[in-house]
Amino acid sequence: MEQETNIRRKENAFTAHNFMELETVEQDRAVYRLEIRKESTNPYGMVHGGALYTLADDAAGAAAHTDGRRYVTQHGDLHFLSNQSAGVIRAEGRVRRRGKTTCLVQVEIVNEAGTLLASGQFSFFCIGES
Repeated sequence: MEQETNIRRKENAFTAHNFMELETVEQDRAVYRLEIRKESTNPYGMVHGGALYTLADDAAGAAAHTDGRRYVTQHGDLHFLSNQSAGVIRAEGRVRRRGKTTCLVQVEIVNEAGTLLASGQFSFFCIGES
């Protein structure tokens, strides 16, 4: 799992470009964090919906990958519940079910006070062994 974690940190240029970091990874669970910057916000000064979605997809994908297989996102569903303009937010992905070819992951994004900003689930399709 450590090797996969290092690869995810080094090779995900899109995530790095958007200032998102893998904070925690363990079996069936992963957490990504984003320290909100001007580049992370929409024209209203709040975290851009695309940033929230990317953070959720990354956390869910990292959780799915903890079984040592390779996955691609099949479907993502994210409900935006609240927002903010500054601080640190975290997305936690937890595997709900693994099948032979798919994996379902629940995701929640919270701020430092624990306020739920977004919630959803992602399904991933297994494309093979690592």
